[in-house]
Amino acid sequence: MNANRPLFGPAGNCDAFTKAHKSSVFAPGWLKNMGLDCYEYQCGRGVNLGEETARRIGAAAAEAGIVMSLHGPYFINLSSAEPDRVEKNLQYIVDACRAARWMGGDRVIVHCGGLSGLTREEAFANTGAGLRLALERLEAEGLADIALCVETMGKVSTIGTVLEVARLCAPDGRLVPCIDFGHVNSREQGSLKAVEDFHGIIDILEGELGRDRTRRMHAHFSRIEYSKGGEVRHWTLADAQFGPDYRPMLEAVAARGLSPRIICESAGTQAEDARLMKDYFEGLPSLAAIVE
Repeated sequence: MNANRPLFGPAGNCDAFTKAHKSSVFAPGWLKNMGLDCYEYQCGRGVNLGEETARRIGAAAAEAGIVMSLHGPYFINLSSAEPDRVEKNLQYIVDACRAARWMGGDRVIVHCGGLSGLTREEAFANTGAGLRLALERLEAEGLADIALCVETMGKVSTIGTVLEVARLCAPDGRLVPCIDFGHVNSREQGSLKAVEDFHGIIDILEGELGRDRTRRMHAHFSRIEYSKGGEVRHWTLADAQFGPDYRPMLEAVAARGLSPRIICESAGTQAEDARLMKDYFEGLPSLAAIVE
């Protein structure tokens, strides 16, 4: 697999897969047969799978050549400074990283958290402190090789703009920006339309993190319905009344020579839509320059 080009895969299991299989152990082989490259296992509601199952998924992924990552629990709230909450956050992150290790994964995606009555500056500072503590705890647990991907968030009332994520990741190379383009578009009320809009995101990342760290970023993509407060719900790539469009995003990725993992979060068609994005990317004229 060429490390100088993007990898494409789904967040969790698409509807077609769940109709055919009862266990995610079969997902890596399914994705290989679709011509996909990676798989983000979902633990948004908690790390509830056992070690045996996780290792079976990892073995299947290794055999299929599928690159693994894991989405941590949604209820992680790094913007809180309450001691009990901080300790719970750290344990959630450790549990997620340990499960990722069992699967042979090397990245865990984490949310920052809401303001919860704090000023934006206070919540941002707490989030940075929480990430530092998490890295220390992972090192103590022998999990320092698992990167934490800090995700841009879709609600206006949360920490997680592109600039905030870039600045949170800047202090340590084990922190990887996870740019959710649907979230960015939602919180910015439809800001991502032309290819130049996606170049603007890349410019921010390169300005704060440098080209190499930007090139290896994590990414989520789906069309998302939004309201004044930001994200409402995910749709599919076929639901073109909702943005953003994946094509200018991929054109910007190709033009800048980036090689992110692009995880599709479409509602129920995430694997099929990941394949659609990969097909479009591979048809871009600038692909040859990326492969070189």
